[in-house]
Amino acid sequence: MTAASSSSLLGSSRIGSRPTISRLHSDSLNPRSISFSSTLQGLPLRSSGSKRQLYSRGTGSVVTAQNMDRVEVDLSLSPRVNSVKPSKTVAITDQATALVQAGVPVIRLAAGEPDFDTPAPIAEAGINAIREGHTRYTPNAGTMELRSAICQKLKEENGLSYTPDQIVVSNGAKQSSVQAVLAVCSPGDEVLIPAPYWVSYPEMARMADATPVILPTSISEDFLLDPKLLESKLTAKSRVLILCSPSNPTGSVYPRKLLEEIAEIVARHPRLLVISDEIYEHIIYAPATHTSFASLPGMWDRTLTVNGFSKAFAMTGWRLGYIAGPKHFISACNKLQSQFTSGASSISQKAGVAALGLGYAGGEAVATMLKAFRERRDFLVKSFGEIDGVKISEPRGAFYLFIDLSSYYGVEVDGFGTVNNSESLCRYLLDKSQVALVPGDAFGDDTCVRISYAASLSTLQAAVERIKKALITLKPPVPV
Repeated sequence: MTAASSSSLLGSSRIGSRPTISRLHSDSLNPRSISFSSTLQGLPLRSSGSKRQLYSRGTGSVVTAQNMDRVEVDLSLSPRVNSVKPSKTVAITDQATALVQAGVPVIRLAAGEPDFDTPAPIAEAGINAIREGHTRYTPNAGTMELRSAICQKLKEENGLSYTPDQIVVSNGAKQSSVQAVLAVCSPGDEVLIPAPYWVSYPEMARMADATPVILPTSISEDFLLDPKLLESKLTAKSRVLILCSPSNPTGSVYPRKLLEEIAEIVARHPRLLVISDEIYEHIIYAPATHTSFASLPGMWDRTLTVNGFSKAFAMTGWRLGYIAGPKHFISACNKLQSQFTSGASSISQKAGVAALGLGYAGGEAVATMLKAFRERRDFLVKSFGEIDGVKISEPRGAFYLFIDLSSYYGVEVDGFGTVNNSESLCRYLLDKSQVALVPGDAFGDDTCVRISYAASLSTLQAAVERIKKALITLKPPVPV
C-alpha cells in the first residue's frame, strides 16, 4: 500500500452533501524544490554590484543575497523513509475523527484502543506522582521500582525468570518492538512475519534495512501459522520470527502445542530469534490460555518478549511498554533508546507500578473489561454469522473481528465505482453506512476487513445495522 493509495482511501469518500475533509494535493507544490523568493517580496533590496542587500526592518541588520530568486531547497528524503509505508490504521482513525468533528456521524471501529477509562488506582498513582515531584528523568532503562515489578509479574504470570538489567521500559510496546528489530537485524537479514500481521511489523523490518518475509495463513485454520510453511521459508538470512498472540488483527491465540512445534523448528536454526508480542495476553477468552514463547524448552535464550500497559489496563495515552530478554540483546536495545528517546515518562512509570499491583492478570479491573469485550465479541460473531457470504474465525483474544467479505467484491455501484477489494469496500462502507473499518490489505489479507470492538455494545449494534443495510444494497439476496 503506497502513500498515494492510502491518501486515496482517506480522501476520496464523499457522503452526499455532508461535510468531508479536504485533501492536500501534492501537485500544488513543486515536487523538487521550494523557492524562498516569494518571502522577500515587498522588502527593500539595494543593489551592490552582482549582490543585493536585504535590510531587516526589525533589527537593522543586513543580509547579503546573491541570485536570491534561484535559491532552492533539496527536498529529497532518506531511502529508509521512502521504503516505509504509512500506517493505514492511524490514517483511517484520524480521518474518521476529522469527519466526526466536521459533523458527520461516523461510527469509528478502526482504532485498537480500549474505550474504558484507565482504572482509578492507576490514574491516582499518576496524579500522586506529579504531586510528589516524580517529574524528572528516570534511568534510561526505566526505574528500578518498575523493572522489579515487571520481573515479578513475568515470574508469577508467565513462568519467566528475569533480573531488572534484562528489562528495558520504553514509550510503548511499539518502540520496544522497533528497537528489538534494529538491535538484532543487519542489512539483508530476513524477518519472518505471519499474515495477517499488525501493520507495523513489515515496516519495522524495512527500517532496519531487513527484508520482511510474509507467511500467509488462512481463515479456515484460524489464521495460525503452519510450522511446515515456516520451515520451508527459513534461509541463512533468517534472523527474526515475529509472533503475536493473542493476535492483532485476527484475535487468534496460539495453543501451546502449536508453539512447541514452532519452537522445535526455531531450535534447529542458530541465527533465528523470536520477538514475541504479548501485549494482548490478558484479553483472552476461556478456554483459550496464553503461553509465553520464552517459557518453552530452549527458547528463553532465543526470545525477546514485548509487552506493555496500553491494552489490558486501558493506558494507551500513557505510552508505556517494555521488553524482556537475554542481557546481551536487552543492553543493545537500551543503547539504542539512550540515543533515541531516553527513558519513558516518570509519571507513567509510577502508574505502571500501580497497574501491576492490581493483582494477578490485572485483577478485578481487567476482569470487568474482559467480560465486556467477550459480550461484544459474541454479539458480533452471531450478527455477522447471519449474513450471507461472510466468513468468520471466532476470535479467542484481543478485541478485533477479522472477517472475510470478499464475496461482496466485483460489484459496480452507481455514483461510487467498483467495489473490488478491501480498501474500496471500506470506502464504500464509510460512504454508505458511515462506519469506519480498516481494510485487510493493511494487514496482508485483502479478503478481509478488521472491526475493532473496543466500543460500547450499543455502538456496535448500531454499526452492525448500518453495515447490514449497506451490504444488502451492494448485493441484494437472491430470491429462492
